[in-house]
Amino acid sequence: MTLRIGNASGFYGDRFDAMREMLTGGDLDVLTGDYLAELTMLILGRDRLKDPAAGYARTFLRQLEDCLGLAHERGVKIVTNAGGLNPAGLADAVRHLADRLGIPVRVAHVEGDDLTATHPHSLAAHAYLGGFGIAACLRAGADVVVTGRVTDAALVTGPAAAHFGWKETEHDRLAGAVVAGHVLECGAQATGGNYAFFRDGDVRRPGFPLAELHEDGSCVITKHPGTGGFVDVGTVTAQLLYETAGARYAGPDVTARLDAVRLAQDGPDRVRIEGVRGEAPPPTLKVGLNKLGGFRNEVVFVLTGLGIEAKAALVREQMEPALGKAADVRWELVRTDRPDAPSEETASALLRLVVRDPHQEVVGRALSGAAVELALASYPGFHVLAPPEKGSPYGAFEDVYVPHGAVDHVAVLHDGRRVSVPPAPDTAVLDEVPEPPLPEPLPPGPTRHAPLGLVAGARSGDKGGNANVGVWARTDDAWRWLAHELTTDRFQRLIPESRPLEVTRHVLPDLRALNFVVEGILGAGVADRHRFDPQAKALGEWLRSRHLDIPEALL
Repeated sequence: MTLRIGNASGFYGDRFDAMREMLTGGDLDVLTGDYLAELTMLILGRDRLKDPAAGYARTFLRQLEDCLGLAHERGVKIVTNAGGLNPAGLADAVRHLADRLGIPVRVAHVEGDDLTATHPHSLAAHAYLGGFGIAACLRAGADVVVTGRVTDAALVTGPAAAHFGWKETEHDRLAGAVVAGHVLECGAQATGGNYAFFRDGDVRRPGFPLAELHEDGSCVITKHPGTGGFVDVGTVTAQLLYETAGARYAGPDVTARLDAVRLAQDGPDRVRIEGVRGEAPPPTLKVGLNKLGGFRNEVVFVLTGLGIEAKAALVREQMEPALGKAADVRWELVRTDRPDAPSEETASALLRLVVRDPHQEVVGRALSGAAVELALASYPGFHVLAPPEKGSPYGAFEDVYVPHGAVDHVAVLHDGRRVSVPPAPDTAVLDEVPEPPLPEPLPPGPTRHAPLGLVAGARSGDKGGNANVGVWARTDDAWRWLAHELTTDRFQRLIPESRPLEVTRHVLPDLRALNFVVEGILGAGVADRHRFDPQAKALGEWLRSRHLDIPEALL
């Protein structure tokens, strides 16, 4: 007995027609959509400030207007976290849409994640719930299930538990569904999107992934026939490493052991995932706190031609009087210029000024006016990329933890009945997993100074203020070299930003992978916009571009 679960959204703003593609491209039992991220919760929180009836992903409703009839005709259940901060509101909106279209669907929703009232200084505070509220809705006959903040993987564990009748203590099966859900959650990232070796296939328009999930928790990751992109062991490995850390991948339903995952190519565009083991979940639930951090403004000065450093020094000195009261001032000179350049753009460098303060007036007109006043009184060739603005609010993300019992997890069924979802019956404190033995190193031989990316892939992402960089080898010999060469110390030498920070290396031999967690590199999270790449999306690609002495036998 196989459950076919597809994904049609990896974030709020993903490809609009993916829902129709997934419903018409092949067989499905369940179609999921992930619309939430840390930044999205902040955006929806600001929407709710303006309109208490808002707070959900409106894109989902527009997609459903086009596709609800298709899903009903084909018997496909739809499960989504598009409810955001207002799952009841979105569920009502779906009912109104279905009535208007004349489509008889049963709509349920899950609530209880909203803890904003107990965190009064937050714009939004939401616990990450598990999948058993979703399962209760589906078992009662729902066709569409809307949730607020659940874990991304819960969109798969819920339907799987409902379909196979799993109990809360069947940790290995649940862990298999968590791994499948983690692979699916980011949509086309599992089918060649954002993939280090993207030239291995045609990724101009990758299709969206689906999992053929089995009763024992194993699965096959694939995609509909004829869609773009590709699915292989590498694309699945990359997504498994995305926004994870060590061997234990904890969630509210189960802790999945990533060090037990086994991947195997099962034919074209098919990767089998087996061997996943699960443990009782931790005794606490993660709660994401989104706060307004203050106000920020930004000016990017364009410096062209000769004397770049001197021009930068001049404008910094001229701007200094206007910056004296600001709480945080950051300058960054990006040397994109080239000598004897064939175009003005390639002859130019960018000097970026970012200013933050709790008070808008400090970063607003005072800063903007000072920058504009330099237009005819500064370095030769003075201009900026865009006119400075009045200053905009920015957010800060923090995660805290509460006992399972602090959350009233409720499934609101399609007929209005409210079913309380009990917390996990048993829990286990997360302990560090002993580092596994490393493979035998390669024998000595000639080396060449070359980019790491010639022999290793990488994918990176954000978790609050931390970033992770997963690095994997494509062959056993490359793994033998990588495991010994890319130590924490070497990582910090290659990524200078990480040197003053705590970096932890996790070894996952069955995936031929290392996972590095860099604490604090993203400040207070993506909404804080602490660095040039605020979600660390390209940190892995920067690492792959750095040069090491690589054995010639691997090149």
